[in-house]
Amino acid sequence: MYVCIMEHLQGQENKKIEPTKSELEILRVLWQHGPSPVRLVMQEINKSRELNYTATLKLMQFMVDKGILKRDESKMQHIYHVVEDENKTKEHLLDKFIDNLYNGSAANLMMQLAGNKKTTKEDLKKMRELLDKLENDDLN
Repeated sequence: MYVCIMEHLQGQENKKIEPTKSELEILRVLWQHGPSPVRLVMQEINKSRELNYTATLKLMQFMVDKGILKRDESKMQHIYHVVEDENKTKEHLLDKFIDNLYNGSAANLMMQLAGNKKTTKEDLKKMRELLDKLENDDLN
């Protein structure tokens, strides 16, 4: 079934599957801890909100069906792995976010970030360093 889903998805490269908020929670755990069983994912999520084992399992099974996760069934305890690289997923979601909220303008996003109450002087310094680096790379 997994192979069938992936073959179907490969034909739709531009139509990426977007994880729900709950699925993103699961992805964050798997990105942080690597391939893991349902119980570990559930325990990590329960540090911030309550989610029982059955609900976690069901969500992860849906994610397998959608092609977001794959399941290793070679051992008694099934281990779940993320299919796509973390950076690719984040890049896709960020692009969509910028397109939808900032009309495709990364500059508008940066200005919003720079003016945000949560942005610290250290954050601004890092932004400045990144912009300087990007500018220097373009000149070379």
